[in-house]
Amino acid sequence: MMTAAGVSADARGPALLDIRDLGIRLTDRVPHRVLVQDVTLSMHPGESVGLVGESGSGKSMTVKAAMRLLPSNAEVEGSIEFDGRLVDRFSRSELAAYRSSDVGLIHQDPRAHTNPMRTVGQFLVESVVATRKMSKREATDRAISLLAEMGIGDARRRMDQYPHQLSGGLLQRVMIAATLMNEPRLIFADEPTTALDVTVQSEVMAILMEQIEERDLGMLLVTHDLDLAAAVSDTLVVMYAGTVVESGGAKDLYADPRHPYTAALLASRPSTTQVKRLVSIQGRPAAAFEVGQGCVFAARCPFATELCRTDRPEMRLVDGSHVACHRAEAIADDLKVALHD
Repeated sequence: MMTAAGVSADARGPALLDIRDLGIRLTDRVPHRVLVQDVTLSMHPGESVGLVGESGSGKSMTVKAAMRLLPSNAEVEGSIEFDGRLVDRFSRSELAAYRSSDVGLIHQDPRAHTNPMRTVGQFLVESVVATRKMSKREATDRAISLLAEMGIGDARRRMDQYPHQLSGGLLQRVMIAATLMNEPRLIFADEPTTALDVTVQSEVMAILMEQIEERDLGMLLVTHDLDLAAAVSDTLVVMYAGTVVESGGAKDLYADPRHPYTAALLASRPSTTQVKRLVSIQGRPAAAFEVGQGCVFAARCPFATELCRTDRPEMRLVDGSHVACHRAEAIADDLKVALHD
């Protein structure tokens, strides 16, 4: 098997997270509504993978499937393994241990995932005390220590404050501390900085990456920001309309994308060095259930041919990256021109 970066999994040892041919569809509709299809990615301890795409591309659904948090009307195909064990075969006790100890989830909006009636201290210590991992005193000491590591001054006083008394940046740091309280091996970070301003985003991500590096954790970063993902990830996985269209090493893929969608995302970024008209991707983002039999990006792709509209391209290796595009080699020079125009 090949990893998202195109490196043999056997050469790197067993994967921490291994998702193969993941498909998700809602079964309470006729016909069934496809949300995610044919998603494959893997990561190893200490590796960061950036899962990138526009809203509705299936990124968050993939994370929910990995944590078994999908609604009851969702049917899952393919396999999801954590440390060699199939997640969908976990017993109730194994699933509880998986969610409370093995993995942690950092949400996009910290205010929506904290109880306004509970103090920061109560929020941080209650889970480890309830699972008897620590005494209340031990948990309190660890929480204060983690808040200090997050760059939060006067951490002991902050423990007695309520969420509404903290800024968005401080509260997101509290969320990171809460995720680390259980000492997970893998962190799912679902748009962790979207609700923050740019300066605070940089500070929070720097703190998060420092903690991940120190603890040798795996991280799956879900984001629409390709620049951010490339800066903090070892591997990039680009999704569109519920499926992966390109994956590879972050630096190489960022510098030389092979799929028209990836190149279009990069070309549409605002410039920080010159004034020029923004380039937009024509059309609107499509959901997985809206696309036809051909390439999922064909309706918005300026390079699409009749073959692209009728035949779904297979993921294949092109110059070190995996790409689902019939014309990847033929349009390589055109993509370079579009990126630097």
